[in-house]
Amino acid sequence: MINIVCCIKQVPDTTEVRIDKEKGTLIRKGVPSIINPEDKNGLEQALLIKEQNGAFITVLTMGPPQAKQALYEALAMGADRAILLSDSAFAGADTWSTSLTLAAAIKKLDYDLIFTGRQAIDGDTAQVGPEIAEHLNIPQATYASGMILKDKGLVEVKRALDDGYERIEYAMPLLITAVKELNQPRYMKPSLIFKVFQRQIEVWTKEDLEIDQTQLGLKGSPTQVRKSVTREIGGAGEVIKTNPKEAVDILLKTLNKKKLIRSQVIS
Repeated sequence: MINIVCCIKQVPDTTEVRIDKEKGTLIRKGVPSIINPEDKNGLEQALLIKEQNGAFITVLTMGPPQAKQALYEALAMGADRAILLSDSAFAGADTWSTSLTLAAAIKKLDYDLIFTGRQAIDGDTAQVGPEIAEHLNIPQATYASGMILKDKGLVEVKRALDDGYERIEYAMPLLITAVKELNQPRYMKPSLIFKVFQRQIEVWTKEDLEIDQTQLGLKGSPTQVRKSVTREIGGAGEVIKTNPKEAVDILLKTLNKKKLIRSQVIS
């Protein structure tokens, strides 16, 4: 049986995110929380492996007590075990401190595969997954848009690149960061929804981890965020009413002028 760890994060739904203009921080109060979308793709891939090959899936997250809701959702989708890393010492962690803490927890578990999302929608750094792999000293396959389990503990991963795709064969243990093209996450199973809230979510604190506690939370985070802003909504676009050939010519000239493309303008 394959042992899989899925790292997920409870994030604010970015369609409703607001910024405190004075403090430059996210206003989380009143904003609904969801499982980070690409983390769900990682979890879905683990569930597919469980159905096709047999696997035991542990879902791991770090956050405040309310992050249990994300873990309950993962259990209702089909995960087998859920662990919450929750301690005031973890608060304010950047990607370095977060990955170090998650890696310390994973070291206590049996794992062949580790899934994370490519990046979280509330940070967009794409750093935590690769950093976990570095802390554990295992291979990493980032931007996974496809994968095949092969014999002898090998995994073939299709990686999405800017200019195409590449396929690489890895040996387990392996960390994979998932992109949305990997699969379509399932809904929670109605038969499990009523059962999961009777299950116990394991809560681990700093005392449960073998870790240098000076590396935890805000104090252990070298990153400093000076300001957070939301993208301003652009104004009305320009409507070009002409024949298609002339419209394309105008569009190319405009994009060239703004240095958004490098193209030979058709005259």
